[in-house]
Amino acid sequence: MKKIIGIVAVLLSLALSAGSLAAQTAPPAPALVLQLDPAQTGADFDLPDVLHTVRGSFALKRGTIQFDPASGKAGGEVVFAAPSGNTGNSSRDRKMHKDVLESLHYPEIVFRPDHAQGVLPASGTSTLQVHGVFGIHGAEHEVTIPVEVSLSGSTWKANASFPVPYALWGMKNPSVFFLRVGDSVAIKFHAGGSIVR
Repeated sequence: MKKIIGIVAVLLSLALSAGSLAAQTAPPAPALVLQLDPAQTGADFDLPDVLHTVRGSFALKRGTIQFDPASGKAGGEVVFAAPSGNTGNSSRDRKMHKDVLESLHYPEIVFRPDHAQGVLPASGTSTLQVHGVFGIHGAEHEVTIPVEVSLSGSTWKANASFPVPYALWGMKNPSVFFLRVGDSVAIKFHAGGSIVR
């Protein structure tokens, strides 16, 4: 009887060890890869002046984001074409591209996330604090942006609003004697696309 109990104990010990080893060597859950669809993605901007608010937009050039919900680590980039900036007024747009953005020299506006805080459920909507680097006009700036993210099956959507203090970041304020604009522009970002798990 003692011999049988001993054998059972050894077998249980081996089974537990094997289970523990399998748990240790099991691959981590894969990170999400969020592909950005240009048809669903864009950046709108508002720049107030003394008479009214100038509104415009930028078009997506390319974008893919990697995110690990378990660790909060993020990667990839979202790239907008600086020359695509459009306010609907050709003379104003020429001035913006020549004197403010200098789009010929700095053709891309880029956001590269590195981590995010918050809980992202498998489906539904949540708000993450996304930290990363915002590159514009040849310089990079560390930022944290609140982003509302919605997951549904194999698709996702996101919205974010944040200020860009362009004058503080070294770009020219286009104000003239009879027209005064603010030193900061309000950005409204919207995105959508497919999820690769």
